[in-house]
Amino acid sequence: MSKITVEQLSELHEQNKAGRVTRENLQAFLRNPNSVSGANTLLTVNRSRTFNPAKFIGKGWTIEEEDERSLALTQVDLSAILLETTLKPSDNGRVQGEEKLRRLKASGHIRLDAMVLQTLWENKHLIPESWKTKNAVYFDGTVLRRPFGSRCVLCLSWYGDEWNWYYDWLDHDWNAENPSAVLVKSR
Repeated sequence: MSKITVEQLSELHEQNKAGRVTRENLQAFLRNPNSVSGANTLLTVNRSRTFNPAKFIGKGWTIEEEDERSLALTQVDLSAILLETTLKPSDNGRVQGEEKLRRLKASGHIRLDAMVLQTLWENKHLIPESWKTKNAVYFDGTVLRRPFGSRCVLCLSWYGDEWNWYYDWLDHDWNAENPSAVLVKSR
């Protein structure tokens, strides 16, 4: 079982006071404290439009690869999202971005894509409160290529008192404060 932080318990308490905790939500939280504690929120992703990196980020950006399983999702249960680092004890707290991506693919988890990020960006009130404690939450289900060649993925980050989005290069090292948003593979 994962360790539960004071912040996560406090968030669960607030959700309970608001009457948003069900037995199922509590069980999901106890299995995965990094999920949205107590929230029963379904995010609807409009797949009639596709993510357009040139429009969202700027001219010359292209999609290099995507997790097809994520592209098939029209709804995402925010309480089911796992924040995955892929770190191993031998990594000394850091993993290079391309290696992290390889590990995410090997795990079989569904790597949430850029359209899920864009939907959350357009509905910031739905972004899980627990994500504010992370440096950034990455959406590796869409790998982008910058106009000058670097491979990148998008992320959401709480900075100051507001949500921001940005991208990071896959050739950088990432740590435990840079998890990826994934859904556990179904059996």
